[in-house]
Amino acid sequence: MNNQSYQTTSDTSVAESKSLTPEQYRKKMQRRKEVQDQRIADASLEKGLIVVNTGNGKGKTTASLGMVLRSLGHGYKVAIVQFIKGAWEPSEKKAFSTWKENGQLEFHAMGEGFTWETQDRDRDIEKACSAWNKGLEYIRNPEYKLVLLDEINIAMKLGYLRVEEVLAGLEEKPERNHVILTGRGAPQSLIERADLVTEMNLIKHPFRDKSIKAQPGIEY
Repeated sequence: MNNQSYQTTSDTSVAESKSLTPEQYRKKMQRRKEVQDQRIADASLEKGLIVVNTGNGKGKTTASLGMVLRSLGHGYKVAIVQFIKGAWEPSEKKAFSTWKENGQLEFHAMGEGFTWETQDRDRDIEKACSAWNKGLEYIRNPEYKLVLLDEINIAMKLGYLRVEEVLAGLEEKPERNHVILTGRGAPQSLIERADLVTEMNLIKHPFRDKSIKAQPGIEY
């Protein structure tokens, strides 16, 4: 179902709900609850997930860090490897410093900035390969419940990493552990392999549409 058809269905559902009597609405919600309860009861399988956050919109890394925070809250060990944005020394690294200090979180900012800033393809490839090798160490380590490979999709899109190599590496993760891969331009073969894929669609952007610069607390 595309966004337009979903929106039409959603609008129709809202209109129908408004026309129901309180008793009709209660019965409708009761039926919906029964269906949802059955879905939850049927979802008995537990396995580690491969999660992909992609698309041209903002929020891919931010959504992933929400999962990181949940995992840390459960006491799990987590590793973050950044492939592109390393030169920014992002504020997230500072915010998560408490967990880093107690050994629950490993954070490696291994990129040197965006490709138009580095202007050195060979070095970009070298850095991406180093970041992947570091990430693979954590993927293979059963102690790390969650591994976030931030902006790795861009590294694959630009040809810095071979998609086949990344897919093979993902097969080495322990069964119950999770890996998140972020960045626009996720390759189709990765999307097909993943268990959860979210595409962030850009509708408006303050920099593009209004020349508003990046601001602390929003972009970094």
